[in-house]
Amino acid sequence: MTARASSIFTGAAQSSVLTLNRVCLLLVAIALLALFGADLAIYPVDPWQELARIGQGILLPSWQEPRILLEALGQTVAFALLAVAIAAPLGLGLAMLFHWRGVRVLCAAVRSVHELFWGLIFMQLYGLSATTGLLAILVPFTGVFAKVFAEIFEQQSRDPALTLAVGLNPIKRYVYTLIPQAWPALLSYTRYRFECALRSSAILGFIGLPTLGFHLETAFKQGQYAEAGALLWAFVLLIACIRFWVRPRLILLYLALSIWLLPETLGFSNGGYFWRFIGQDIWPAALREGDIGGALSWYGEMLSEQVWPGLVQTLLLTQIALVLTALVILAVYPLATRAMAGPLMRWPGRFLLLVLRSTPEMILAFVFLLLFGPSGLPAVLALALHNGGLIAFLVANASDAGRGTLNDRPDDPSGLLRYAYIETPRRFPAMLAFLFYRWEVILRESAIMGILGITTLGFYIDSAFEEIHYDRAFLLIAVTALLNVLVDSVSRRLRRLAHAEPVRQQDSSCLKVE
Repeated sequence: MTARASSIFTGAAQSSVLTLNRVCLLLVAIALLALFGADLAIYPVDPWQELARIGQGILLPSWQEPRILLEALGQTVAFALLAVAIAAPLGLGLAMLFHWRGVRVLCAAVRSVHELFWGLIFMQLYGLSATTGLLAILVPFTGVFAKVFAEIFEQQSRDPALTLAVGLNPIKRYVYTLIPQAWPALLSYTRYRFECALRSSAILGFIGLPTLGFHLETAFKQGQYAEAGALLWAFVLLIACIRFWVRPRLILLYLALSIWLLPETLGFSNGGYFWRFIGQDIWPAALREGDIGGALSWYGEMLSEQVWPGLVQTLLLTQIALVLTALVILAVYPLATRAMAGPLMRWPGRFLLLVLRSTPEMILAFVFLLLFGPSGLPAVLALALHNGGLIAFLVANASDAGRGTLNDRPDDPSGLLRYAYIETPRRFPAMLAFLFYRWEVILRESAIMGILGITTLGFYIDSAFEEIHYDRAFLLIAVTALLNVLVDSVSRRLRRLAHAEPVRQQDSSCLKVE
């Protein structure tokens, strides 16, 4: 390398580091400012006594009726497996058409609305039925599959397509060239989304569907922490053993069992009510009657009384949770790496990360609500711990994968010096990129925390559904979706600005539970 080339390379590296530092400082500054406006009060609920009871229940779990536990687990898996089995092929088809702007907009719209909000929408049409649970997961997951599959296709070589006849059907080009190349990545990501679907299926119990979350919420509300502990351990074990029981040759059997385990039937509501719901109920009365002045007045009132307060709290909690997530990652990822924890002592760290990433944010937030009372603090802690555990797992895997490569030297330091000067600088750009990828997810989860009584957008959405004000609910959900699209766009720009892009294959590595 010439002196000029070396100088250019060094200058580019320094510029990238400076940009990365500026982005991090900006996010920290925004989070610190958000502390002054966020509702993070701690209410006097004697948390330590309650925490001791919860800890005892987790350490000494018990369940009196095994049949109910097995049914809850079976239905949780059934919703997740059937939804992914339908969403993955649909997403694959949309990924082939992702170059069309209309398809991209459609996928962005459906994936920007959280599964619980979709559940609340479909519940108005189909009640507490299997149809509601399936569609609540299936619809947003289809949009996610389409986006990620399209990104995977973009990374494949175009050389095999040169051997095909000119004018060949575009679908056949995918079938003969891109899909075979991308198949391992497509399959790996589908497995990862199945784990995500299990968590989504579990928390659908918070709106009344008979999955694991329903029994967890009941156990926690009644103070039956031993039963809650049994449910949590069962779910963690289900996630931990996923690579052992999810086998391709058993998928058809699992699908048949899933259909049998679904609650009730797949019956649909009256078609006339469906069209009335989307044609009338979700629009304000003044707009339906052509009263533009009345409609503008209604929208102005909603903006000042519900949209703006919910929007502000959602954004404040999101930004605080984002920075706290980064701190959790930096604190816990060394515990699960060979380089710093050692080959033996890393296992407790990996188990901790398994528990954090396997437990849905809603369940963690529900526990923290019991400890600290109804404020934004439980939401921030739950979001930071869950997402921190997930990203720390990916970072720890990357550290172990890089152990013993040419980057290592015999005179490398150990302990805190290795953490500060070797491991963290190497992993930080990818960690930041993963954090930006999860930014949109943290925002969506912050919004749905309102279902637990926290005054984010979800609080007003849940209230609107309870009061049968579907026009209010639709407006608030639309605002949430637009906000998610905006945050996703900002996160992409920040990733490019900071030159922070992880290896795509690592996105699916969180299924590789060792």
